[in-house]
Amino acid sequence: MNLKRVLIGCLPIILLFVVSHAAHSEDFRVANIFTDNMVLQRNQEFSIWGWGDAGTPVTVKLQNQSATVSPDKQGRWEAKFKAIDLGDPFSITITTQQNSIELQNVLAGDVWICSGQSNMEWVVRQAGNPQQEIAKGDWPLIRHVRIDHVTSPSKLDDVNNSGWQVCSPETVGNFSAVGYYFARELQRELNVPIGLLHTSWGGTIIETWISPESLKNHPDFRDAISKIESVAQNPKEQAARARQLDQWNRDFRKALEDKSTPWKDPEMDDSDWTSIKAPGSWESQGYQQLDGIAWYRRTIILPDSWEAQPASISLGKIDDVDITFVNGVKVGSVSDWTKLRKYEIPANLLKAGKNSIAIRVTDQAGGGGIIGTPNDMRIDRTGEPPISLAGTWKFKKSDLTKKLGERPEQPFRGPNHPTLLSNAMVHPFLLVKAKGVIWYQGESNAGRAYQYRSLMPLLIQDWRNRFGQDFSFYWVQLANFTMPRDTPGDSQWAELREAQTMTLSVPKTGQAVIIDIGEARDIHPKNKQDVGKRLALNALAKDYGKSVVYSGPMFKSVEFSENRAIIDFDYADGLKSKNGPLKHFQIAGNDKQFVWADAKIDGNRVMVSSDSVKNPVAVRYAWADNPEGCNLYNAADLPACPFRTDSWKGVTQTK
Repeated sequence: MNLKRVLIGCLPIILLFVVSHAAHSEDFRVANIFTDNMVLQRNQEFSIWGWGDAGTPVTVKLQNQSATVSPDKQGRWEAKFKAIDLGDPFSITITTQQNSIELQNVLAGDVWICSGQSNMEWVVRQAGNPQQEIAKGDWPLIRHVRIDHVTSPSKLDDVNNSGWQVCSPETVGNFSAVGYYFARELQRELNVPIGLLHTSWGGTIIETWISPESLKNHPDFRDAISKIESVAQNPKEQAARARQLDQWNRDFRKALEDKSTPWKDPEMDDSDWTSIKAPGSWESQGYQQLDGIAWYRRTIILPDSWEAQPASISLGKIDDVDITFVNGVKVGSVSDWTKLRKYEIPANLLKAGKNSIAIRVTDQAGGGGIIGTPNDMRIDRTGEPPISLAGTWKFKKSDLTKKLGERPEQPFRGPNHPTLLSNAMVHPFLLVKAKGVIWYQGESNAGRAYQYRSLMPLLIQDWRNRFGQDFSFYWVQLANFTMPRDTPGDSQWAELREAQTMTLSVPKTGQAVIIDIGEARDIHPKNKQDVGKRLALNALAKDYGKSVVYSGPMFKSVEFSENRAIIDFDYADGLKSKNGPLKHFQIAGNDKQFVWADAKIDGNRVMVSSDSVKNPVAVRYAWADNPEGCNLYNAADLPACPFRTDSWKGVTQTK
């Protein structure tokens, strides 16, 4: 490839494409995915398509190939071409007798689809070391296009996007950070053009990315798909439901203007309030249709040593907005459901004996309530043991919520409904040829991790079937997140990671384990460089034939002998611990009560034991939302994948 010519071809281009207009030209266009600077998948037959006047021939030319086709009765046309290989930038011309479109600075290379939720959507300027990374972001063979956020209960033929952009310090800040760092590693090793087709949406569930044809075969979603398809076939009903929801949202916003806090008073009588467990969403406790404002209240007893002393109150995550009062005084408020709440309690506010905590929680849609972990909920004071706030609270819907009534059923336009993003943000470019997919999603399904065991393989097969390509599919396992726990216990996030690992049984897949680079207080860890690199190791080894280690140690087998467990691993060459003795191994006997274990490396094995478990039957490693400091690695400095040797019922199995 003539790199000098590539660089010249990457000079800024003002227009995405040039169109010569003539009579009736408004009916003639190419699909939005085709713009200047794009990358076409090399070494595969491919298509270019668009719309025009039925019966009016369209001629498409590129390199030494030419194809003339006629639009069908719906005006759609598709021109097919033989495979092309690496080479200099070229142009594509698309013409009729009256119109002409020219796409410039096109390259043949490898196209990777980047999808998932917010950790894939996070851009370079939001991730770690943005100024330095942007300044050195001069990689003209990397191209990026971002698909607009759109939802639809029916399949869309086309979708808007950012236009393909050449990677430079002026553009890279808005590239998917994971996608960019993945592409950069491939570039360093291969010097091949890499196109990143970025279609993601923060906070989304996996089932919104799966087609109705596939999802209707899953028993958990059959009814939902029927309802969505019914709405799609009745646009008048859809419009009426949208109007109802819009009116409810207007009433909700008006209700929020009422800043009164009548139930913060420590002396008020809440004896007629119902009880609720915290943490735990209120939907899981009988309040399925509660969208609006509700209050939590609790009285705690403090010893004399807390009198008039400064302290802090932690409440974990609250969905969506909280205002927290201690003894009738506001101590804090946060409006982001992903953020952990921790507020300082000023001196002189606490007293010996009874103290009141009141929390006003507002939720507009989806799940609501106090949703963190028990360990996140406590009051702390220096020199004193923490006091847990997990358990039973008083609970009541506000009068404003009662006036609003139940939130009308959504008209399937928000992203978190089954199939909606598949219809709108995947279906329009199913004819695109790609090398593979990189995927970062799972946080929004953690509460249904057991179900994810079937949903993730379904997604992969669905995309391969619909694209008509048996492409590679690599994903990021969930990072460590939330405050670490002092004792072993169950974990939704650990179960989701397990479901992701189980999906490795699907051919041509791979996983990037990042259990060591998450952040306790941020669901969006800043280190996206290592995420992209670990994904790229999978591609370099499996798609490009490079001799690189692409996985950290993976659990292979366990043997119980002489009151200890002997763990064997795959990818265990140079097994080692970092920063001291091994951490986050747990062991249990038949009573299923896990305790922290001693773990020692013996060659490529790990020996696990505990003096308090004489006859162990199960071992777990890094089994927690945040097993902070887990430190088992191989010689390639890749972390061991979390695992368990038991198959005991998890906390998400019935959800």
